[in-house]
Amino acid sequence: MLAELSKHLQKELPFVVYSAPEATTVKVVLQHTDKLHTVEDFTESGFIFAPFDNTKKIILLSFDEVHIGELEAVTSENTVNAILNPSAEAHTQHLELVKKGIETIQNSDIQKIVLSRKEEINSTVNPFILFERLREKYSTAFVYLWYHPKVGMWAGATPETLLKVNGNTLSTMSLAGTRKFQENIEINWNQKEIEEQQIVTDYIVDQLKNSTTNLSVSEAKTHQAGSLVHLCSLISGRMASHTNIGDIITTLHPTPAICGFPTEAAKAFILQEEKYDRAFYTGYLGELNLKEETSRNRNRKNQENSAYRTVRSRSELYVNLRCMQLTHTKRILYIGGGITKDSDPESEWQETLAKSQIMKRVL
Repeated sequence: MLAELSKHLQKELPFVVYSAPEATTVKVVLQHTDKLHTVEDFTESGFIFAPFDNTKKIILLSFDEVHIGELEAVTSENTVNAILNPSAEAHTQHLELVKKGIETIQNSDIQKIVLSRKEEINSTVNPFILFERLREKYSTAFVYLWYHPKVGMWAGATPETLLKVNGNTLSTMSLAGTRKFQENIEINWNQKEIEEQQIVTDYIVDQLKNSTTNLSVSEAKTHQAGSLVHLCSLISGRMASHTNIGDIITTLHPTPAICGFPTEAAKAFILQEEKYDRAFYTGYLGELNLKEETSRNRNRKNQENSAYRTVRSRSELYVNLRCMQLTHTKRILYIGGGITKDSDPESEWQETLAKSQIMKRVL
């Protein structure tokens, strides 16, 4: 599969290679032309890549050719990349942004804003080597390498599910709060972190209540994602008969976990104050409307003639966190964190430093 991927990249044709959490194999999707397909109404089938700004187009890779299996080992390189710490200017800028966010929350109805920054690192490490390193280090994440010649190349290892749908059954998660993982040490989450995660949970439940039935929410528990841990609740239910997957996706994205709450006010602050384009960072990606055929028996006593087949649609979408954009000479890292009225600017800066290490480890 590596040979096919390398040829595809040399021809500048779109592809994505990815592995689901805990998967032992990878999936390769090759598109045979460089046409830029986009999602119109979520009835399409393919691999989608969506930006943070939900007013912009969602990219769709068609399943022209699919391979599933093990990716051959990539020849290692002798390239050494100096990973430099962010500049004092970057530190000051992020502190000012966070301070402004806290002041806005304290003087408005906004409860939470997710603020981010980017960090550019000089690097020419082979993209396929980066993908294998991500899989090696973050086996519990959704790991991917995505490319379209008219858009660019991205890679990541995200711990967060946006939405899984199998038939009319759906599940999602509420993820917030960040600490460094420490072996054999129980995390005591503080009130700020608990409240931040509860905001996300309440928002998702409120958004889904009119389009689902049998909605259930698990207790918030500590969830490990590589060298970090988060507070996480699992949410599941069934889609109502009048609802389709497009309704659910547009209802959920962007969640308070990557934007803030109330959504539109937080998003307006982000677009105005962050001073850079997030592009696909904090967007979402994954399989949309894959058709799966299943067999069942109507009557076990007469199994020979009772088998019938049903076609079920399956989708698995993940929030694009812990990611980087790849250019010929640079790796651009995107890092953020949730801000509330009780946030401390320096602590928020330190959180972005901890999160940046996830991508820096593979560089």
